[in-house]
Amino acid sequence: MDMPTPLVEHGDCRKISGILARVGDKWTVLVVMTLREHSRRFNEIKRAVGGISQQMLTRTLKALERDGMVMRTVHPTVPPQVEYALTPLGMSLAEPVLHLGEWAREHLAEIEANRASYDL
Repeated sequence: MDMPTPLVEHGDCRKISGILARVGDKWTVLVVMTLREHSRRFNEIKRAVGGISQQMLTRTLKALERDGMVMRTVHPTVPPQVEYALTPLGMSLAEPVLHLGEWAREHLAEIEANRASYDL
């Protein structure tokens, strides 16, 4: 009898874990959702993602750029204007993130009620 192929090879666990940590980060989720419709400048993203510090937004954008999910474009103006946009890879992440957000919104009341009951 053949053994089923594991979904994740042992050597891939750390790699996949690192990717899931990135895409599961709350700031990553919010930035990806902010860029889903169109490109934006840094301060536009900062205003749209309430509560994120300039330093954390910079880190998040750099990490997403490194992973190939965000493209940074510098326009040769004075002062230079920088825009951030999702790449096709980033857009492919936006779809499941959107569904996850919809799921959370749909079940919010139930989850809050469960939390309140548990915390009694």
